[in-house]
Amino acid sequence: MKSILLFILLIGVSSGLTFAQKDIQSQINATAEKEYARLEQLYKYMHANPELSGVEKNTAALVAKELREVGFEVTENVGGYGVVGVLKNGVGKTILVRADMDGLPVKEETGLPYASKAIVKNEQGNELPAMHACGHDIHVSVMLGTAKAISLLKSQWKGTLVFIGQPAEETVQGAAAMLKDGLYTRFPRPDYCLSLHASASLPAGKVGFCPEYSMANVNSMSITVYGEGGHGAYPHTTKDPIVLSSYLITQLQTITSRQTSPLEPCVVTVGSIHGGSKHNIIPNEVKLQLTLRSYSEKVRQNTIESIKKIARGLGIAAGLPESKFPKVEIDNETGYALYNDPILTEKVVVSLKGTLGDKYVEKVPPVMAAEDFGELGKVQPSIPTFMYWLGTVSQEKYDESQATGLQMPSLHSSLFAPLPEPSIKTGIKTMTKAVFDLLGETNKKK
Repeated sequence: MKSILLFILLIGVSSGLTFAQKDIQSQINATAEKEYARLEQLYKYMHANPELSGVEKNTAALVAKELREVGFEVTENVGGYGVVGVLKNGVGKTILVRADMDGLPVKEETGLPYASKAIVKNEQGNELPAMHACGHDIHVSVMLGTAKAISLLKSQWKGTLVFIGQPAEETVQGAAAMLKDGLYTRFPRPDYCLSLHASASLPAGKVGFCPEYSMANVNSMSITVYGEGGHGAYPHTTKDPIVLSSYLITQLQTITSRQTSPLEPCVVTVGSIHGGSKHNIIPNEVKLQLTLRSYSEKVRQNTIESIKKIARGLGIAAGLPESKFPKVEIDNETGYALYNDPILTEKVVVSLKGTLGDKYVEKVPPVMAAEDFGELGKVQPSIPTFMYWLGTVSQEKYDESQATGLQMPSLHSSLFAPLPEPSIKTGIKTMTKAVFDLLGETNKKK
């Protein structure tokens, strides 16, 4: 008899928990539906009015205003135009949610009625066309919707939320700047950091995840190849920096093919080469710009050091004086590789599948694009981070691409046009439930 009563009790508790979870999800879903019309207006405003890295003044003000309205205590101008909103609600976990705010210097060609026609100034004061070609307007809209939904559930969770609007992601400077300006000393230090990123290859309504390394280190490098110029008809009297540059470019490719394990991702791309002014003049110098990608710190450092050695060897072989050896300049001392903590990834994937269903949550491969979100976890002691991909492509265009093999517009393309409604709603539903589930964990010491 006792065993029967215990079984009935367990069934009742289990059913109650299941009902409670379903009730939470239904409340989140209802908020996403109710808030969408207003969020769509905000999204279209941001899309039509992008701001470039480091000058996100108006977008930051919008984020600050929206977070204040749902009860967050907001601090502006953190690490530039960074915004930090804090919502405390008793003792519990601290969860950070990040959305980046900056656009790109790209002229939009989507033809959308709310397409950006903006010509804006960058940090250097140069006027450039701008658009949200990387979906940061989607990211901000989702974060604001999540802030609203989770604040309405305040009676059902305990803990602290830290929602941040991050500037200068496209220049991979914003996360480091916010950390330097006291993100974890002036504000609560998180137990977990969460973010999402618009995907140009997943249909709206789906999300993607990649455990461990998800995005790559990135370093930008400039090389000035010097020579001794002269008349193009008398090349024997010169030391031609264009020929030297061609040797250099060829040798750089051996770093990936002959100096790096085939099992280790490594990219060395020369994206820009400029030299000379006329067809019959050999110039004094040529300028190259490179992007370097990797996952491991060992590969990143080896690539940088190998480029320096190859450049110096080229100068020696050309018989140049040391003062005219190729000059190698690198933009930063870190690499920004995004590492999704496996344990946190597993927890959030369970939440994602519970929200959308298994068939709408897809494991995806890592990419060689870069993101500075991972910097938020590279502190001592480290903080688990996780970023997932949010599908933004219409199912029709996705199916067409799969059937024909034609490539859809990628992130950073002037033609990238996310489908707002299903993308934003899916983002709110998944992010809010993930935050809620993580807040529900007990505060056991690790």
